[in-house]
This record gives sequence, C-alpha cells and structure tokens, in this order.
Amino acid sequence: MWRYLVLWAGLGTAVGTLAGSASAVFLISLDAAGAARLDHPWFVYLLPLGGLLVGWLYHLLGKDVESGNNLILDEIHEPKVGVPMRLAPLVLVATVLTHLVGGSAGREGTAVQMGGGLAAVLGRLLRMKDVRVLLMCGISGGFGAVFGTPLAGLIFGLEVLTVGRLRTDAIYPCLIASLVGDAVCTAWGVTHTHYDPPEVPSMSPRLIASVLLMAVGFGLAARAFVELTHTITKGFQRIPFAPLRPVIGGVMLIGLVWLVGTRDYLGLSLPLLTASVSGAVTLGAFAWKLGFTALTLGSGFKGGEVTPLFVIGATLGHTLGRLLDLPPGFGAALGFAAVFGAAANTPLACVVMGIELFGIGYGVPLANLFRPKARAGARGRRRNRAGNVGAAKEIALSEPRNSSLPK
Repeated sequence: MWRYLVLWAGLGTAVGTLAGSASAVFLISLDAAGAARLDHPWFVYLLPLGGLLVGWLYHLLGKDVESGNNLILDEIHEPKVGVPMRLAPLVLVATVLTHLVGGSAGREGTAVQMGGGLAAVLGRLLRMKDVRVLLMCGISGGFGAVFGTPLAGLIFGLEVLTVGRLRTDAIYPCLIASLVGDAVCTAWGVTHTHYDPPEVPSMSPRLIASVLLMAVGFGLAARAFVELTHTITKGFQRIPFAPLRPVIGGVMLIGLVWLVGTRDYLGLSLPLLTASVSGAVTLGAFAWKLGFTALTLGSGFKGGEVTPLFVIGATLGHTLGRLLDLPPGFGAALGFAAVFGAAANTPLACVVMGIELFGIGYGVPLANLFRPKARAGARGRRRNRAGNVGAAKEIALSEPRNSSLPK
C-alpha cells in the first residue's frame, strides 16, 4: 500500500506538472489568438484559409490521431498501439489556429488530449507496460488545469470513461494529477474567470418544480447539440478530400456571421457567459451558439466542446430563468454546468464543477437537474466495460489491476 501511495504520488505529480504546463502554454496562446482576432476583425475572413491549414495539418501528419479524445479513451479501455507523441503539439497548433480565425470551439478537448498525450510519452520513457491509469491522470490533470477546477477534473477523468461506473482504483492518482495540474497552471500566471451568481432562492416546491422543468430544457439542448454535431460531421465526411471540409465550413461560418449580424458567437464567447450570469443576453443566443459550434467542430476545425456548452447552457438558463420568474443569473449558473453534464454524460463532474465555481449552495439544485437528462453524450464512443449502465462500483483502494509499475 505504501509503495502504491508513494509511487502514484510521484507519477501523478509528474503527469500533473506536464498537463498543467501544457495547459498554461495553451491558455496563454489562446488568449493571444483571441486578442489578435479582436484587434483585427478582418481575421474572420481567413476562416477558409485557417480551415485549409488545419485540414492539411491533420491530413499530412495526423491521420492516426484524428479521433482525438476517443483515441485516448480507446487506449484506456483496450490498449493497442499507444498514443502517438505528435498528438499534443498537433492539437495545440490546430486549436489555436481555429480560435485565431474565429472558429467556435472550446478548450477542454485540447487540454485533455495534451494531458493524455504527454502522459503516454511519460509512460514510454518509464517503460510502463500498462499506462491506462497514467492516461486517466492526464485527462484529470488537463481538465482541472484548463478550468481551474481540480475536483471536477478528478471526477471528469474517472466519469468520462464509462456510463454509470467509476474506476475508483484511479481516484488517488487522478486527484494528485488534477491538484498539481491546477497549481502548476496557476504558477505560470494563468488566471481563470470568476463568476458572481446570485444567491440560490429559498427552497420550495415551486423552486424544485421549476428546476426540474429547466432540466428538461437543458437535456433537450444537450441532445440537440449532440445530434446536430453528429449530423454535420456525417455530412462533411461525404466530401472525399478531408482538407476541403473545414474550408467549406469556414465559408459557411462567415455566412452565419453575416446572417446574425454579430460576432458574439465566434471563439469562446466568454463575454456572453459573463453576461448570462450577471447581466443580460438576447433571446435565442443559445441556439446561435449551438449552431456555430456544431458547424465548427462538425466541419473539421479543432477544439473542445465544453466551453461552448457552458455558453449554450448559461444563455439558455438565463432565458428560462426569466420565463419562470427566477433570477436569470441563477438559471444561467444551473445551465452552465447542466448542459455540459448532460451532453458529456458526466453528471457528477457537472455538480462538482458547479459547486467549485458558484458555491456549495448550488449543489442541491444541480443534483436535481439530473433526474431527467440527455442520454446521448458528446463522447458517443464511451462504453461501459461491464456491458450495462449502473454496474456496481468497486470501492476498494488498491493498486490498479494489471498495472505494470516502473521498476
């Protein structure tokens, strides 16, 4: 037991340091790209060129890492050839380029892939025969670092793998990796957005009924995002020459900008997120952000979907709060976490993230949201190793089964 604790404290710290440093470099680059786009509005007209560069990059160098997150998840479930070393730099460059020209994408996917890719490199250097827990540490370290939510990073790294089952023998290593990743990212000088949501209304039957009604709306929005992204992806896959897909997607995104008459839905759309929690947003903003993001990711640009899901959920929650005579900021805070949790099928991570960002008072309302929720996840290839949802969880803290520790 002591050997296990000491060894995984060291490995978790190493992975967290790598994931936190990579996330810091990524976030600093992302801020620079976003600032450059805002300073040069004409960059949006480079969307087709940016799409061509991203498409060519993966066509020439990244065919075997095209699946991104799913590649890491597959290597955890059924190890095969391993995670290529070029996964991390490829997704970093492609995501920054996507944001430079205005693609509507997120950060989590890139952080998770970089964390997992660097963890795989460390495993090879240490000649570990089984790197599955190390890859899970990379997921937790990347997620916790990029959002500044180490506890949610821990839960996400465990929960994202299977529906209804947590691999509890990885809790300790993933916790170390997530805590260290967040600390290292902060040490690099990276700051995360802080929100000031309203206090939770007094508990009452009306509030519970309203929250459950909002949950239906959040679940439907998550379902719509998943289905629309999947449909757009299938449609673009009919184009035989892969680098051409994001070029066409870039042209269509420019058309959407002209159609809506605003650039609020490009990039991360963090001002929309802040306005939803403590200001005001236009009706239907969630639908536009959903469409922009589904087209960006479905056509082949790179990035995550979690931050856009935050924006979709927050703007929808703001609107639903107004309709149900609840504080709009309260609805935005619920939607912020709930749409992400429903689309990614990570309800526990959603609740923990909501508490970390908005306070303990949001724990009970968020927990109530996941009675009705979307069944389809944004990571549709996740599987339950036991073959059924809700399988009994292992509760013993032990050395990961079949793990090969470095000698």
